[in-house]
Amino acid sequence: MPLDILVPVMVKVVILAGGLGKRLRPLTVDRPKPLVEVAGRPIIEWQILHFRSLGYHDFVVLAGYRWEKLVEHLGSGRKLGVKIAYVIEDEPLGTGGAIRNAAHLLRSEDYFFVLNGDIITNLDARVLAEKLASDSNLVAALSLVPLRSPYGIVEVDSEARITRFVEKPTLNYWINAGIYAMKPSILDWLPEKGDIERQGFPQLAEQRLLLGVRFSNVYWRSIDTVKDLEEASKQVMETEWFRKLSESVE
Repeated sequence: MPLDILVPVMVKVVILAGGLGKRLRPLTVDRPKPLVEVAGRPIIEWQILHFRSLGYHDFVVLAGYRWEKLVEHLGSGRKLGVKIAYVIEDEPLGTGGAIRNAAHLLRSEDYFFVLNGDIITNLDARVLAEKLASDSNLVAALSLVPLRSPYGIVEVDSEARITRFVEKPTLNYWINAGIYAMKPSILDWLPEKGDIERQGFPQLAEQRLLLGVRFSNVYWRSIDTVKDLEEASKQVMETEWFRKLSESVE
């Protein structure tokens, strides 16, 4: 995937950065989860650099817990070669409420991206936008990635003899990867307070207004625990795509 692709339209990339990150404490006692470092760089920086490499330069950070740390670290976005606006919630609003709280910045867009502030990936979100534009009835396109088992599995034969051990295999299920392309009409489906995964997506799915886009051969990792953090730091350093992203701002 080249790093110099330009997108001919201005599209906002919205990052959900208001969570408490309780399972990453004590790392999140004094900072929001997106500022926790993976391979020496905050999660949110990896996200911004990745979308910048795809040609997107206009970001909106939806912040809450320790929001001042995000503003202090990222500023206007200039040091990363992008533009960053902030929408601060006075109380936890959930993912759906947080997006709706930014309606004044999103209502006039043709479409916009939304991503959870705790994931690192190299999937090409432009595919989501292309799929969303292909059907006027769609309200959003969701990225899906294969479910990887959190445990190694044991295979046995018909006599219960163990035949082999498989370390954390990919399972035959798809999960929500936390990156979306959305039309502004989705704002009318969102709660003032609540999570889009519970109040928004289920109702849209019933109306057949959501599209799932599968990404098979990509790197994707949600940073939920210290173990995730340790494993992702090692994997990122071994992945050429992320090395190039890091070098782009050295």
